[in-house]
This record gives sequence, C-alpha cells and structure tokens, in this order.
Amino acid sequence: MGCDLRVAPSFILDAVLTLSTRNYGPVFEEQPVHTLFPEGSAEEKVTLACRARASPPATYRWKMNGTEIKMEPDSRYRLVAGDLVISNPVKAKDAGSYQCVASNSRGTVVSREASLRFGFLQEFSAEERDPVKITEGWGVMFACSPPPHYPGLSYRWLLNEFPNFIPADGRRFVSQTTGNLYIAKTEASDLGNYSCFATSHIDFITKSVFSKFSRLSLAAEDARQYAPSIKARFPADTYALAGQMVTLECFAFGNPVPRIKWRKLDGSQSSKWIGSEPLLQIQDVDFEDEGTYECEAENIKGRDTYQGRIIIQAQPEWLEVIADTEADIGSDLRWSCAAASWLPNGIRNRIEVSGGELRFSKLVLEDSGMYQCVAENKHGTVYASAELTVQALAPDFRLNPVKRLIPAARSGKVIIPCQPRAAPKATVLWTKGTELLINSSRVTITTDGTLILQNISKSDEGKYTCFAENFMGKANSTGILSVRDATKITLAPSSADINVGENLTLQCHASHDPTMDLTFTWSLDDFPIDFDKSEGHYRRASVKEAIGDLSIFNTQLKHSGRYTCTAQTVVDSASESATLTVRGPPGPPGGVVVRDISDTTVQLSWSRGFDNHSPIARYIVEARTLLSPKWKQMRTNPVNIEGNAETAQVVNLIPWMDYEFRVLASNILGVGEPSLPSSKIRTKEAAPTVAPSGLSGGGGAPNELIINWTVSQHPWVADSKGAARRIAALCLPQREHRPLHPL
Repeated sequence: MGCDLRVAPSFILDAVLTLSTRNYGPVFEEQPVHTLFPEGSAEEKVTLACRARASPPATYRWKMNGTEIKMEPDSRYRLVAGDLVISNPVKAKDAGSYQCVASNSRGTVVSREASLRFGFLQEFSAEERDPVKITEGWGVMFACSPPPHYPGLSYRWLLNEFPNFIPADGRRFVSQTTGNLYIAKTEASDLGNYSCFATSHIDFITKSVFSKFSRLSLAAEDARQYAPSIKARFPADTYALAGQMVTLECFAFGNPVPRIKWRKLDGSQSSKWIGSEPLLQIQDVDFEDEGTYECEAENIKGRDTYQGRIIIQAQPEWLEVIADTEADIGSDLRWSCAAASWLPNGIRNRIEVSGGELRFSKLVLEDSGMYQCVAENKHGTVYASAELTVQALAPDFRLNPVKRLIPAARSGKVIIPCQPRAAPKATVLWTKGTELLINSSRVTITTDGTLILQNISKSDEGKYTCFAENFMGKANSTGILSVRDATKITLAPSSADINVGENLTLQCHASHDPTMDLTFTWSLDDFPIDFDKSEGHYRRASVKEAIGDLSIFNTQLKHSGRYTCTAQTVVDSASESATLTVRGPPGPPGGVVVRDISDTTVQLSWSRGFDNHSPIARYIVEARTLLSPKWKQMRTNPVNIEGNAETAQVVNLIPWMDYEFRVLASNILGVGEPSLPSSKIRTKEAAPTVAPSGLSGGGGAPNELIINWTVSQHPWVADSKGAARRIAALCLPQREHRPLHPL
C-alpha cells in the first residue's frame, strides 16, 4: 500500500506559523471597578481585578492616586495574577483611586480608574431631643439630623416603640433625601414619642441606628381649614446622569390634607413616570426628560406650587475610536479619536493633537506600541486602546504572485496587478522578456504598480515580469500573456412590437476563441434576467454554445423594455441590445372625482391612465349601490365618451341613494383595469314620479277597512338579486257615527 505524502508550499507554512505565533500588545479583558468596603467588616481583604490578553503574557503594576504601589515582601499589597489584593484595608491609608498597568514587549496600557471607598454609619447624637407642641389640625415636621455616614441611607420613623413604624399614607411623609418626617395635618392619634430610624445597606451588610425620642403634644382646638403650604421641596436644579432614575419629593401642610399633582412645563409627560403624590420618579432618564417640573398642592382652601429643573448630563462616550493598525515604516499616519489626551505606551505625553487626531510623520520602528485615547468629563473617564505595528519588510510575492497564465483578447485590454508584500512600499518596474516597459499610448504602469495593456495584438504575447524593490531588499514575479481571438456578436437581437399574450424569440449568436468557453446572459433594462424566477415567461431557445437566443412566452406589459444580450469568455465580452414594445389594453384611470350632485345626475372627472402603446378609444362609467352591489354600466352624457375626454355626466340616477363610481378605458386590444372607486356620495332627495298601482280593498276585522297597492319599482330594484314586487296594506279603523235620522 502506498502513502500519499503531500508537502505544503513553504510560504503557506510560513503564513500559518506567523499567524499562530503573532505577538500583540495587552488588551484588557477585566478591569477594576468602583468598590465600597464596609468599615468594621469581617472580611480581612479587598480585591481589585485586572486581567489582560497579551502575547507574550503581560506583567502587571498598580497605581494609587497616580503613584506606583511598591510590592514589598511585608507590604499589605500583593499581586495575584493581575489582581491587587489589599489586606486589612483601612480608610486613612487605602481610600483613593486605583489603576492597573499591563505591559509586555509590544507596549503598555493603563486601565480605567476605579475608586476604593469605605462605607460607614455612626451613632446618633446622645443629646435629648426637644419636645414639640402644636395645635391639633396644624402640620408639623420632625428633623432627623442623621449622623455621619457613607453612602446614602434609607429612613423610617418609630412611634413610641420598635417596631411600630409610621406608614406613608398621604397625611404623613418621610423624606428619603433628608430623613425628615412631615405630617400634613395632625390628629389626636399622632400623640406620642418619635424617633428617626436610619439604615445603611452596603453589599450584604445592613446596619441601623435610631435617634433619641422627641415627644409630640397637641393643644385641642376646633381645627380650622387652611390652604396648602409646600414644606418638602426638591432642589431648584436637579442634576442627573442619563440612564439613571430621578426622584423628586414634594409634600405640603394643609387642612384638608392637600392633594399633590405633578406636571412638566416644557414638553410632554414621559411614559417613564412612576409613583404619584409626594414622589415623582422617572426611570432611565434621557435628554428628552430635561426641563422644568412643577409640583402643585391643592385643597378646597387653595393651592401652592413649586418649580425646579432637571438637568441631564452624561458620561463620556466614543463617537469614533482607534483600532489596531499596521503601517509601513517611513509612511505618515493619521489616527482620529475624539479625545482630550493620548497615552502612548501608558505614559501621558503632550503629543500635538489637532481636532482629536494624532499625527505621525515618517514612522519609525520605535513608534510601534500600544496607544490609548482618553476622554473625560466630571462624570468619568473612558479609554480606547489600539496597537500600532510599524512594519519593515523586503518585497515578498509568496502570498500574492503575478498570475502565472494571463489570457487576453485580441484588440482588447488586460490589467495585470503587481502587489508584493513590502514595507515601506516597493518601487515597481515591469519588463517583457528583456525589454523594460515604460508608459506609452498602449502601456500604462499605475502608481500602485499595476500594468495595463490596451489594443492588444498577437505580438504582445510573452513573459511579463514585475520587479519590486525597497531598502530592505528586492524580489520579482513573472506571468505569461496569451492572446486569444476576440468575442463578437454575429447575429444581434432585433427590436419588436407585439401584443399582450403573444410569444417572441430574440436572436443572439456569437463567435469566440475556440479554446475558451462561451456563455450568454440577458438583461432587461440593465437588470439580469433570472430564468428560474421568471414564472415560465423566459426560456433559452438553444443549447448550442454559439447560440444564445431568448424566447419569451405569453408576454405581459411588464416585459416591455431594452433587452441586452452579452456573450462572455474569461478574457472579454460583447453585447448588443434591442427594444421590445408590448401593447395591451389601457391601464386604470386615476383620481375619479364626483361633483355637481343633483337628485338624478352627477358630474364625473378622472385623469388618463397609461395607454400601453395603443390609443384609448373610449371610456365606460360603472356604479354600484347598496341595493345592487354589483358594478353596472351607467348611462352618460355624452352617450359615447371619447378617448380624449376626462369628464362626463352620469344620468338616470335614483334620488336619495348612495353611489360609488368607477371608470374603465378601452382600446382596440380590449377593456383595461378599472379605476379605484370614487368616494361614496348620496344623490339629493326628490318627490315620487310614479303613483302606486293595483289599488284594491276589503276584508279586515270588525270596524277596519284594508286597502292594498303595489309599490312602483326602479329598474335598479327590479334587477337586484332577490328583489320582488312589494304589496302594501293600510288598515283604517271604522269610526262610530250617530244616525243622521232616527229610525
């Protein structure tokens, strides 16, 4: 048994090896995030994460407040892979801003900044709180005065004892901004002792403290009613980051308890509003939510209002970012990035930046490395990283040689690219055999090294070599040009004029070089014809290679247009066109309008439709009603509507009847599609013109006389489906009369 050993070309192996071992600078896969560490936590350490993908693998350093952290053996700081672990963290030493720095031989990048902050909640003051005395029915506010804390707290209030918490019921409100308790109108049930209960939530740790009690006493008195007065107010200017939830507070004293309403004064109310009464919450705010908001407190005695603005801001975002770039040594480079500063290899340098663009002139190998674009505002900083690789390569044709065999058509044109891999860009020369080629009327060498030969003859056959050179070295690649007979159309399609439904064959024959395959394609108005999707209308008329005739079956109006036959080989092509006109019945008229409506006539107007290559001879008007839903031809004035007319009077209509009208056009090829129906109209009312017939009478119950007659019918009614002669009856009750003469 034999063994087929196939050896891959060396340049393919080189390419695979290069891809598998390509080095690249650090790219962050995990960066540190803002961290809140609870003071007094049982945890003895805090970890800030950092991990970067890099080849060779990255090494890591950390900075705190811009200063590099020294990793000494007895230090509380240590590295675990790229993560920074801080043992026994304390606020005085460790609170601050941290950045991870990742480096390898390709360059250096710095992570986004992440803060380490410490959460805490101290105890309330031990001082006794003053009692509060107020007249029953008036409003009262208890100040929470929370102890020092970070971050924010949630607030509730105790009445007399734990856990008797005061509910938020419209009469009472606890501000989550200040912690203060508001009672809009005091009642006898409000007597007692009040304590502010504050809770801190940090990760899974919850801590609560409560204040000393303050006693509320009420002076009994007939409570009089008074107008609202807003006491809890949201700030005059509320700043919010896009995407966050915004909460506005508003609460008022008053008797009766005021009703709170919210409105936006400039612009429409958002569907993202949730909650009501003292709180207005807007989810996921964006710039459309910016504006002035008004809180209104109202009761039967009056109203009070307060206004403030919401101002939306945003963290920096990239509109344009940099990407990894390879550039040739000695070339110029423009890198665009909407940024305030640039960090080449992780070091903040004062590089000249114009309009967010970093400019390199005559790149050198030392310009290779990692670059970061930095955008920042008061809400944060974002980094975009990319690697610049400056290449210096001798010309190399292994991945893209000159095509080995180059066929070309006699009298035609051929384009031969020369695209070696090289850095800097190589200087290119072309030769035919030993003859150096230069630009002439038939020979063009473009700036990118491409060779273009025109008006080719048999004498142009031969070997063509591209020589490429830069300061790193030189290389060449050769191809053989073979001149073939040109493709020509020998029988071109002829223009034709046919009627809808007829069949036709458009002829197209061609001659070509016998050493190459010939194919035919057809297009209609420059759109290629897809024979598989033509619903059987298009078929190829012959299987012979030199014949490309096109048969069209059951032609439709849509088949009109310019048909182009193209005969093509691998080296050239030839095309010829012909026009096909398909005639058919007219298209639908447009814009049917009814006006001058009377009891039995209307005036109709319309616009011309397409005549489809055959003059319009006449128009027909049809109508339908509720009594006769089928379209019926109508009598018109004039009786015969000529093809150049665009208006006519419809006569013999039924008074007080709803009608729709449509118009059809016809020519020698038939009647076309109808127009769209007109708007529905109603003819005017009129007195009857025909008396009832078939009068008869008699019978009936005692004291009654029955009279029968037949209702005259309009032809519309008589001809309508299910219509029948109708018989009406009238019952006349007989009156009692005294005899005129005594019997």
